[in-house]
Amino acid sequence: MLDLESLFNLSYGMCIVSSKTDGQFNGCIVNTVFQVTPEPPMIAVSVNKQNLTHEYIARSKVFAVSILAEGAPLEFIGRFGFRTGRDIDKFQEINCKTGVAGVPIVLDNTVGFIEAEVTDAIDVETHTLFIGKITACETIDSNKIPITYNYYRDVKGGRTPRTAATYIKQKPKVKAEQGAREMKKYKCLMCGYIYDPAVGDPDNGVEAGTAFEDLPDDWVCPDCGVGKDEFEPIED
Repeated sequence: MLDLESLFNLSYGMCIVSSKTDGQFNGCIVNTVFQVTPEPPMIAVSVNKQNLTHEYIARSKVFAVSILAEGAPLEFIGRFGFRTGRDIDKFQEINCKTGVAGVPIVLDNTVGFIEAEVTDAIDVETHTLFIGKITACETIDSNKIPITYNYYRDVKGGRTPRTAATYIKQKPKVKAEQGAREMKKYKCLMCGYIYDPAVGDPDNGVEAGTAFEDLPDDWVCPDCGVGKDEFEPIED
């Protein structure tokens, strides 16, 4: 028996992993960074192969880990976790500094950072486990508390992107029948997620055929966690 929900009992810290290539920067949210040896100090991070950051790490062989704090707003997390660097500059108007390897380190909403040089890369099907030797690390604000994945999900009400190492697909509910009323699609202004009433949001208990206007007031974007007021209708 595979009760995948039991995996949520594992403790994960949430971080922004950033890298560079050809003078360009990118970063993404991950919750699978961990220390593997004390001497020399080594860490590992699991990154989805679809992510642009994966491409940058594979090319440059360097990465930085900015450890997020509990107070990080969902909109901030959504910028790095649910939007792609292929469409936007994620570091625009973000307070950061350049590390020893030339990789951006995020200073906003973070507790500290770690820099590493890749020493090995292990293929794990949809992801690559990058193992790196730590070249620098520092605490930015000792008064802040690092955010765990459980805190993000259960306290802040955050969602897990489909490219995350911990994403678990929920079983869809039975399709509901609705009248012939016209129902528009809505787009999330934060991450670009499209709410299609013909599909609903089965992962979060919203049946197919549910109009956007009929969604519960506390419904949030499944990808970045913002509320309904951050959506706009899509004109056909």
